[in-house]
Amino acid sequence: MPNPILHVHPLSSCCQKVLIAAHVLGVSLDTRLLNLGDPVERAAFRALWPLGKMPLLVEQGTCVGETSIIIEYLQLHHAAEGARLIPQDPAQALQVRFWDRVCDLYVMTPMQALTAALLQPDGDGGGAATEAARATLLNSYALLDRQLEGRPWLAGDSFSLADCAAAPALFYAVAYVPLPASHAALSAYVERLMAHAPVAAVIDAARPWFKYFPGRAGLSRRYYDPEA
Repeated sequence: MPNPILHVHPLSSCCQKVLIAAHVLGVSLDTRLLNLGDPVERAAFRALWPLGKMPLLVEQGTCVGETSIIIEYLQLHHAAEGARLIPQDPAQALQVRFWDRVCDLYVMTPMQALTAALLQPDGDGGGAATEAARATLLNSYALLDRQLEGRPWLAGDSFSLADCAAAPALFYAVAYVPLPASHAALSAYVERLMAHAPVAAVIDAARPWFKYFPGRAGLSRRYYDPEA
């Protein structure tokens, strides 16, 4: 049986979330590079998936969209034996899903708003909308820092769906809004995330594309050096 097809772009935080999960779950994917900036390619993708959002998983003619649903689908149908990102225990699973939502809605979404502002023809990252996005990130950092006190991972002792969401969201978010020095638990967590093999592999694969990231000036030089 052929591998599931995943339409992605390596620079996308949403795509990185699913790619990290695939590494953890031991799932082989047929990744297809998607360039939504190309009108023909964009039209073909919208014919497949009218919402036009990536990543998109396609298996035997069935389309599976939305990052968390894709990951749960991969765990349900393709994960290696014993590999899990969502616990079997219902209460633990609820915690994982909650923190996954927090990262998507309150870290990744404002980060993407800051990116969108810079992509505007006269974008300078200013204005009320971007100030609101920066404030949301600071509030989210405080919440995550509190949650991570005494925990190695966001929802407990094991790397989970929540951490798949947190890794790319935080990687890009701190390029816009650095972590406050007072958030020691969150800072240590980000370092653990970046050192975690599945995360490191996905970030490393994205390196050639970081020169196109609008917030690249804020990326750590260990990931992007404009003079290299």
